[in-house]
Amino acid sequence: MSPLDTPGEGLPRADYTPGLRGPLTGLRVLDLSRLVAGNTLTQHLADFGATVDKVEPRDGDTLRGWRVKGVETAWKVHGRGKRSLCLDFRHKDAIPLIRRLVPGAAMLVESFRPGTLEAMGLTPEELLRIEPSLIIVRISGWGQDGPYSRRPGFGTLVEGFAGFAEMNGFADREPVLPPMYLADTIAGLTGAFAAMAALREVEINGGQGQVIDLPLLDPLFTALGPQAANYRLTGKTKPRTGSRSTGAAPRNVYRTSDDGWVCLSASTQGMAERVLRSIGRGDLVDDPRFRTNEQRVAHGEELDGIIGAFVGQRTLAENVAFFEAAEVTIGPVNDITRFMADRHVKARALLADYPDEDMGSFPMHAVSSRLSGTPGAIRGPAPRLGQHSREILAEHGLATAEIEAALASGLVTTPQEATR
Repeated sequence: MSPLDTPGEGLPRADYTPGLRGPLTGLRVLDLSRLVAGNTLTQHLADFGATVDKVEPRDGDTLRGWRVKGVETAWKVHGRGKRSLCLDFRHKDAIPLIRRLVPGAAMLVESFRPGTLEAMGLTPEELLRIEPSLIIVRISGWGQDGPYSRRPGFGTLVEGFAGFAEMNGFADREPVLPPMYLADTIAGLTGAFAAMAALREVEINGGQGQVIDLPLLDPLFTALGPQAANYRLTGKTKPRTGSRSTGAAPRNVYRTSDDGWVCLSASTQGMAERVLRSIGRGDLVDDPRFRTNEQRVAHGEELDGIIGAFVGQRTLAENVAFFEAAEVTIGPVNDITRFMADRHVKARALLADYPDEDMGSFPMHAVSSRLSGTPGAIRGPAPRLGQHSREILAEHGLATAEIEAALASGLVTTPQEATR
């Protein structure tokens, strides 16, 4: 990303960088997945130069349907830098055509229900016969085997099953699901790492292609930490404690005098003591209730009351300035409005306005991993449905007559046919 300027109080402006080389330039990925996990995985690959060919059904990737005021905002974020081939999967020639796309691909990503790929005649064994170095990433809710493998695999079910929802929220209220696609996003990030590990085995160690079994469940449960070990030690499950931690104190959100919120975490002994001294309560450092982390956790409600009373006498801005001066780990609880206006966000271009045919400019996330020597970049906007159908087919050896026949039969669609 290369910001051009920062007009007034707005976001930095940036433009796409088509053709820019990256560390994954020359890597071709065949993406048959739908929804967030697969698109997150391949978005990260595209950001670093991989050619990601999305093979979409006639109605397009499901993300295209997640519109806000008629705009495909989710697709614009997760489809950026990719190419789109629109294919009628029910057509008799669909599978033979997909087979023609496999040779030369480094990866194939799919998120069908387990067994679907086999029913299509595209078993891993067959795909590896066509391209022996192929890395096949199979995304599902529960894994390719096991008693639940055939269950629907939406992230919501996994977020409940893994124990996240039961831990999240307040003790006197219902369990709370995350307000975003948490399981899918973590799986996508985990899958990107796994795919690159498998790629290294092929390219550096002379290994063969292989299958990556990537459920939504396993990465999310791993992210929850030592819950099983804690239960075995204590015989108790983790309670819902809102924003308070059961592992360290103080840690919570506190209301300010102007009805804002700040979040504070003092998970080391030194920082906890600094918090108490900064609010004029150095006498509590040696108080038996607060002397150690274990004691502070046990008396968390009392501690929060003391800190909350101090915070509540000041505005959000005053609190942030006061505690930053005291080098206390505190920060604002932002909504998207405050986040977009923040000077740090602007200075690092965490969001930048990119040209967009629907909105004029689209606030796009930066590439999150910042490599100093071979940085990622946003090379192009998310494609229109079938935008690259002709281009992709021609690259795989289909003659002009074959491409026209595929279009005429409804096997393949371009934006013109999609509009009609």
